Amino acid sequence: MRFYVYLVQLDPALGSEIRKSRPCVVVSPNEMNTQLRTVIIAPLTSTLKSWPTRVKVEFQGKHGEVALDQIRTVDSGRLIKHLGAMSTKEAEQIRGVLVEMFM
Repeated sequence: MRFYVYLVQLDPALGSEIRKSRPCVVVSPNEMNTQLRTVIIAPLTSTLKSWPTRVKVEFQGKHGEVALDQIRTVDSGRLIKHLGAMSTKEAEQIRGVLVEMFM
């Protein structure tokens, strides 16, 4: 499930949080995903910022970014539909940025 992309219901959102239903990447480890009813996700966005917390990706033929500055924990019930997965290269880039952010 880690690095899989799901359509996720993000509303209700507050302030500067990314809102509405949108594709999101599961970034929590599979050990957590199988034991808890929550997952940690990062939204995909087509609004390109070129920030160090963003990873450029191509998903379903569209260019965008994984917004790691917008990660959040959601109940697995918010995952509406499985859409696909990040490539191995993109998954490694996401992992690298997460390490930089939290280590």
